[in-house]
Amino acid sequence: MRNDYVLCLGSRGFHRMHYTDWGDPLNPRIVVCVHGLTRNCRDFDFLARRLAPDCRVVCPDIVGRGRSDWLPNKEDYGFPQYLSDIATLLARVTLWPPAHSWLARLGNFLQRRYGTRSLYWVGTSMGGVIGMLLAAQPKSPIRRLVVNDVGPLIPQAFLERIGGYIVADPHFRTFEGLQDYVRKISAPFGPLTEAQWRHLTLYNAKQHADGSWGMGYDPGIGLPFRRELMQDIDLWSAWDAITCPTLVLRGAQSDLLLPGIADRMRMRGPRPRIVEFPGIGHAPMLLTEDQIAVVRDFLLAPE
Repeated sequence: MRNDYVLCLGSRGFHRMHYTDWGDPLNPRIVVCVHGLTRNCRDFDFLARRLAPDCRVVCPDIVGRGRSDWLPNKEDYGFPQYLSDIATLLARVTLWPPAHSWLARLGNFLQRRYGTRSLYWVGTSMGGVIGMLLAAQPKSPIRRLVVNDVGPLIPQAFLERIGGYIVADPHFRTFEGLQDYVRKISAPFGPLTEAQWRHLTLYNAKQHADGSWGMGYDPGIGLPFRRELMQDIDLWSAWDAITCPTLVLRGAQSDLLLPGIADRMRMRGPRPRIVEFPGIGHAPMLLTEDQIAVVRDFLLAPE
């Protein structure tokens, strides 16, 4: 695993977006994995390790999360900024080495041999929405799309549930207290091991100057939940514009991707295959072998 940053532009200047980079950087098959609203790139460590022998895997921290910068203008937290940042990242990772690079000859050979690099997308919750919006664009570079437990209709009740804990911004005296809190609010992730819960907490934790522990994201990402009347979000027009092969994952007890929405997704747009995981709500975290295998088999299937 390598750590890197890409410089992106917001309304008040530049900011850095961190990402982890797995596998051979010259591999023509690139998988971009994007996390949920309050999560970060390290959620994909287990999946990335399994994909790295066959793909280059790039996992960004969406701005305001993980090791990426926090935006000075909290009004910028939203999909327009996220899409712009991801477009900057894709421009970096999908280009072959430039002409001035010592790898230029190799890059030219690879481009002649393979052409444009193949870009695949795995998105959980918010990351799935970003993927849908990108895949719906004309000339989208996304060749295969995995949408993890989110759909084109986001229910008001779900927004109200997650808004409650984003706005809270709790602090805990000990790391163990934070871990207990993460396990409570993230219980829908399903039956994870102690090591997996620790992983999900450790890489989404921040220790404050007073020694207390809190969540490792900018509380400013919750601004829309403080000021706006919650209502359903309708993205069906984007879904209907997607044409690439698509896989949809769903927690059988999900309160975000409801059964009726999943059924409509199956019949519209890319007409995806839908895989449900029993005993899990929002969202399958792609930490277990059964979940990883479904994603890996879809991404690596012959085109």
